[in-house]
Amino acid sequence: MAKGGFPGGMGGGNMQQLMVRAQKMQQDVQRAQAELNVREFTASSGGAMVNVTVTGNKDVKSIVINPACVDPDDVEMLQDLVLSAVNEALRTATKTVEDEIGKITGGMGLGL
Repeated sequence: MAKGGFPGGMGGGNMQQLMVRAQKMQQDVQRAQAELNVREFTASSGGAMVNVTVTGNKDVKSIVINPACVDPDDVEMLQDLVLSAVNEALRTATKTVEDEIGKITGGMGLGL
C-alpha cells in the first residue's frame, strides 16, 4: 500500500487537489447550466411557416405561425408543422446543453 494509506500511490495532497478540481468543475457546470437554461433555441418547419422558440430549460417561449399556412380544411397539417418545429427546437436545446456541459466535464457522463 502506498504512503497515506491509499492504494495506487494517491497521497493526501493528490486527493485534496482532486477535490478542488471537482469543486471547480461543479461550479463551472452550475454556471453553464444557468446560462443555458435561459438561452433561446429556434426551429422552423414547413419552409419557415411555423417557428418555435424554446429555452435550454425546455420552456416554449413562442410559436409564430405564418397566416398563409392556416387552412381551416387542413388543421392536421398545421398541427404537424407545430409539432415538428417544437420537437426540433427541443432536440437542438437538449443537444446544445449536453455538448456544452460535456465540454466542462470532459464527457464524464454525469447525468446532467
